[in-house]
Amino acid sequence: MQRKKSYYITTPIYYPSDNLHIGHAYTTVAADCMARFKRMQGYDVFYLTGTDEHGQKIEKAAREKGMEPIKYVDGIVESIRQLWETMLITHTDFIRTTEARHEQLVQKIFNKVYEQGDIFISQYEGWYCTPCETFFTERQLAEGNCPDCGREVELLKEESYFFNMAKYADRLLEHIETHPEFIQPESRRNEVVNFIKMGLEDLCVSRTTFQWGVPVPFNQKHVVYVWFDALINYLTAIGYMDDEEKFKQYWPADVHLMAKDIIRFHAIIWPIMLMALDLPLPKKVCAHGWIMLEGGKMSKSKGNVVDPVVLVKKYGVDAVRYYLVRELSFGQDGYYSEEMLVNRINSDLANDLGNLISRTIAMIERYFDGVIPAPGVAEALDEDLINAAREAYREATEKLDKLDFASYIVATRKLVSRANKYIDETAPWLLAKEEAKKERLTSVMYNLAESIRIALILLAPSMPTLLSRANRQMEIFDLSQNPSWDEAAEWGRCKAGSKVSRGEPLFPRIDLKSLESGEQQPVESPGKKKVEKSQPAVPELVDIEEFARIDLRVAEVIACEKMKKADKLLVLRLRVGEEERTVVSGIAQYYSPEELLGKKVVLVANLKPVKLRGVLSQGMILAAGGDKVEVLLVDQDVPSGSRVK
Repeated sequence: MQRKKSYYITTPIYYPSDNLHIGHAYTTVAADCMARFKRMQGYDVFYLTGTDEHGQKIEKAAREKGMEPIKYVDGIVESIRQLWETMLITHTDFIRTTEARHEQLVQKIFNKVYEQGDIFISQYEGWYCTPCETFFTERQLAEGNCPDCGREVELLKEESYFFNMAKYADRLLEHIETHPEFIQPESRRNEVVNFIKMGLEDLCVSRTTFQWGVPVPFNQKHVVYVWFDALINYLTAIGYMDDEEKFKQYWPADVHLMAKDIIRFHAIIWPIMLMALDLPLPKKVCAHGWIMLEGGKMSKSKGNVVDPVVLVKKYGVDAVRYYLVRELSFGQDGYYSEEMLVNRINSDLANDLGNLISRTIAMIERYFDGVIPAPGVAEALDEDLINAAREAYREATEKLDKLDFASYIVATRKLVSRANKYIDETAPWLLAKEEAKKERLTSVMYNLAESIRIALILLAPSMPTLLSRANRQMEIFDLSQNPSWDEAAEWGRCKAGSKVSRGEPLFPRIDLKSLESGEQQPVESPGKKKVEKSQPAVPELVDIEEFARIDLRVAEVIACEKMKKADKLLVLRLRVGEEERTVVSGIAQYYSPEELLGKKVVLVANLKPVKLRGVLSQGMILAAGGDKVEVLLVDQDVPSGSRVK
């Protein structure tokens, strides 16, 4: 029997200094989405996550609580395991760096690299950041502090073992240049290349000032540097130096997925360690942005974290996973607020997807006694819908393969939006009034059920319970076997004769009144500013330098809805090149959301974000007029993200 093609994806192993937050959940959910997608494609998937449990910071925290380090981390690790169960994470292995299998491999690798001359002993003097577990040179510091977290560093001097990084620097640069897909996105690749070209220092790979770590096998007063130890987990889990067949099956890794703050460890130190071991490098190292709050990056030490368990209890695991996958554009930072989460649930899931399913079921019950009819001859509108489904499958596949999770969701939303529009175009309630149009009505109902089938398959990697929950109301899947991804590529697999039965809404709308909203009043629409009659409005002149500071960009409206309890406000979701933004605009009395969807507008892109009625507005769209305000629209041929000059 032919062996399945393998796919190996990893998250970073998380540091158990405290319970994890929504930023960690994003990484793990995104990796899980990818793992589910590849399984649906028929791959033999190995998905690894776990915990990085050694180091001075853990030892210090345990001591402060009067506990042994292992007892201290055990409780936190258990909470992490429970979190991943709550988030429905389907990891193949959960590794702990305190496991015997891992510690033994770390010692074997350290010994091997030492014996071939790439590790040597010397005296080390450098600046050390305990929270980051990282040494820095004087020139790497940022105003005397850690360049990564901004905290104070301390000057340490001790006997240490060093890894000769410079020996492999040119080889690594060549690999990056000849494999442009190796580090993603491009901004992170450029960062890594510049760092290497500055010159790599010998890496300190052992410590003597604490004991909580893997002992150096031939010098027990030293413990292995935590990052050298931790990175090896990617080899431990798949049997390196222990299970040759398993290792050959999964290595090299297809994707190492992580946040951008640890890209250097994974794209510099780790590849060089692999080169020293004469092993192939991972196919792709992908660094996503941070989930930001209004006060900046989420941080356990700052105490400004969001607990994903609380969100799942309030909104359900499918909705929270959907929001995480949807909200962070590839390679970019994203903003979190509970208001944004609720708006996304109400707009995308309740209004669009949920409404499509409930309307379709209601009409099949009303017109065909709850049984999906067989389709008749396809007409032009049907072909448009079929083409939209095929394009959604093609685009969703392409975007997921590129780890562009937000765009994958956008692709599926296009199909859902097209199906909702199809209802309005075909007007089934009018067809049902004429017996002569009964056959046409059968086609419309079947096509809607088929569109839902395809949309549910495409959304399955991000929303793991959605398909089964929807199938209780529309029996269009045989759940004795999981649907394959390619079943979404073929139109017409929905079985006529399948029963439907209305149940509770899959995504009930959430009342925003239950959330705490900001008190800041919205800005007035352009053209509404009042001027004293005796004082003619004379614009203040600006020079060309001042004008050049204004960053005007073409942006495409990919979602739009009215803000609840605010008659004048629309909440727009804009695509600006590879980035997505939310903008609140006071134009609801002049435009319906449908009128702006798909249009291209002019965005003031470098306007300071402001919270309006609890929604963070990231810019302003341009409009003009007096009594009648009109949004300035751009020709559809102009690419999104283009600078307006």
